[in-house]
Amino acid sequence: GGADRGGADRGGPDRGGPGGGEGTAEGGLLREIGVPGAIFMGLGSIVGTGLFVSLGIAAGVAGNAILLALPLAGLLALCNGLSSAQLAAAHPVSGGTYEYGYRVLSPTLGFSAGSMFLLAKSASAATAALGLAGYGLLLAGVEGDRAGLPLPVVIGVGSILLLGVLVAHGIRSSNRANLTIVGITLAILLVFLAAGAPRVVDSLPELTRAVPGNGVGLGALLHASALLFVAFTGYGRIATLGEEVHDPARTIPRAIWATLIVVTVLYLGAAAVALATLGAEGFARATAERAAPLQEAAAVLGTPGLAQLVGLAAVTAMIGVLLNLLLGLSRVVLAMGRRRDLPGVLAGIHTESGSPRAAVAVVVATIVALVLIGDVRVTWSFSAFTVLVYYGITNLAALRLPAEARRYPRWVALLGLAGCLLLAVQIEPLYWLAGGGLLAGALGVRALARSRGLPGGG
Repeated sequence: GGADRGGADRGGPDRGGPGGGEGTAEGGLLREIGVPGAIFMGLGSIVGTGLFVSLGIAAGVAGNAILLALPLAGLLALCNGLSSAQLAAAHPVSGGTYEYGYRVLSPTLGFSAGSMFLLAKSASAATAALGLAGYGLLLAGVEGDRAGLPLPVVIGVGSILLLGVLVAHGIRSSNRANLTIVGITLAILLVFLAAGAPRVVDSLPELTRAVPGNGVGLGALLHASALLFVAFTGYGRIATLGEEVHDPARTIPRAIWATLIVVTVLYLGAAAVALATLGAEGFARATAERAAPLQEAAAVLGTPGLAQLVGLAAVTAMIGVLLNLLLGLSRVVLAMGRRRDLPGVLAGIHTESGSPRAAVAVVVATIVALVLIGDVRVTWSFSAFTVLVYYGITNLAALRLPAEARRYPRWVALLGLAGCLLLAVQIEPLYWLAGGGLLAGALGVRALARSRGLPGGG
């Protein structure tokens, strides 16, 4: 998500989806992950763009009321996470809701889920690239728009191209590397929270005044919740661990609960410190102008070296986010190519590197196009709308599970579906039109890919 590293679908076909796949295991995977390990993997999938960028975007919509919007977004994420978990238990294949939609709903809804996932995570990746550029420029002490050059866009595009080359050559990020990145990020964040705690205590009367009915409307609160929901969506990675955890029926739900509680507390703490130091307007402005709000908040605190540490944590976290998103997105494109939902040429795997280079190229081109927009508010809002549609389909699929396959009451999926629909309509209509238009285009590409006129079609 933002805030994430590929969500429930990061593996594409790698874990044995239809048509086999790169790195498909010959036998079962080892069950060696307990609840703590699953929680850390969840944190590694979530902590990133959502923490370092999206909080400021939401502050521009709802001001201090993001402190109420965050728990609402976390509650919806929990419902969706539990829906994903029971679908993963009933259908232990990779591909997430793309596969669940096919198996439980219809091919069209499955394809729609896959398309929304690709659009949502591409927009998240573009936001991460711009955030990486913003924090990197501040860390280097360079103005972001020197000599008329949009340096954040140039750096964002460059980072995507560089990481795309690495992924095309078969580079994988290991769980150990991810855990190292998460450990560094969390340690620095705790220092940031400790340094800002006195400011938060002094500002509590002001922070608690901006609630619906007192300067902030319900619509703004829901809009902010929709934007912040994306910051939680990496929890789906936990739902894909069914073959690798001890007692998955107990471990996965516990890990999802614990991860979302920890992330919500971290987000609330970071938001409170930023609001107490920069104010809601300053928080939003720092995000819009530099895409590096927490580093500016750290600078205001005046703790020696803290701003540089926060910048370093943001850069490392978002490099991890980008690498994992490129890996995950390219594998979903590969899976869709194998089903002929996309042109069959995208299902090709390079012999020497073992990488789906055509799929990687398409993903890189899509993300670069979004980075060229140059505005994290636009890319994140588009990601919010498309990911809410995606998880709406997830909850719909969970509602269609037979009673014997259902692990949680139906109201969990009903609440998740209603929440996704309610928050999706809070996003500006421009993003509905953009998402709907691109989905229509994707359906057209699917029809062409299935025709006899394209390589691999039929």
